[in-house]
Amino acid sequence: MSTTREQPIFSTRAHVFQIDPATKRNWIPASKHALTVSYFYDATRNVYRIISVGGTKAIINSTITPNMTFTKTSQKFGQWADSRANTVYGLGFASEQHLSQFAEKFQEVKEAARLAREKSQDKTELTNPALNITSHQVLPSPIISSNGPGEDKLFRSQSADVEITTEKERLKKMLSEGSVSEVQWEAEFFSLQDNNNKLVAALHEANANVDQWKKQLAAYQEETETLRQRVAELESQGAHDSSSENNKEELSQTLEELELLIKAKDEEIQMLKSQKCSRWETESEREETLQKLQARNAELERRLHLAEQTLAETLAEREKIQNEVTKVAEIMDVKIFELSEIRQGLAKLVESN
Repeated sequence: MSTTREQPIFSTRAHVFQIDPATKRNWIPASKHALTVSYFYDATRNVYRIISVGGTKAIINSTITPNMTFTKTSQKFGQWADSRANTVYGLGFASEQHLSQFAEKFQEVKEAARLAREKSQDKTELTNPALNITSHQVLPSPIISSNGPGEDKLFRSQSADVEITTEKERLKKMLSEGSVSEVQWEAEFFSLQDNNNKLVAALHEANANVDQWKKQLAAYQEETETLRQRVAELESQGAHDSSSENNKEELSQTLEELELLIKAKDEEIQMLKSQKCSRWETESEREETLQKLQARNAELERRLHLAEQTLAETLAEREKIQNEVTKVAEIMDVKIFELSEIRQGLAKLVESN
């Protein structure tokens, strides 16, 4: 393509698709990434073309004719049919503004192509010797209409009308065979692919965290059972003062909170497992799910922190009770020792008397 003969007049970036020639319903992506799509004007042939190149291959090479129509099928997707290439092209844009700019330029180029065709037809008809009719000749041809002196106008031939009608019917058929829902889904596919990969990575990380939380829960359950046994031992030792009763109530409340925490975490784990098997269909749902996962992770971390504090407090209380029991035992030992000395003294007095 010569740079002096054909120049770009408008360029944009879009994901390029072509209709599946077998089904005429599904879209086939032309590349994995967005490509540059440009309008070109060939001054030598006076034609306009849409061209997109992927690597060394021309993905789009479509000559625009006045009969073409660019249709917006969604906020970010548009399509047009090219009967010469026997295909339908689809473009997925990053925003609605890019789509509107491309559609407006398509309409401008289409109108310019129409004017260029009419101008070319007029020039051809004026230079054709068969149209130089003398005043005494009468041609009953349906292609000439006299509207008065000096106002002869040349219309298109019947064969051209038939060809245009056939082309219109073919374009309507190709457009009607396209599935609007599939067009919208596949147009958004590549723009959502990066977000989908991020969400999948986040889900894997959440699954890893779930396994870790399971291990921590098992450790907490073991430690809770150990605390229960130690509390039972302390209760059997006969500490009946008011401070001990308060400590028992606090320990019982702590144990109940731990059990509720364990139950809540088990429910969260089951919910995460069930959400793992579900399929995210839209971008908004995936973002909402990710936010929920983050919120749940924060809640679980908060609960784990609270459980750690509660366990630390419980251990401190248990150590305090053990110290008190030890002190009581020491006092009892001292009292027993004093009693034994008093008994020995009494025994000596009895023997001396």
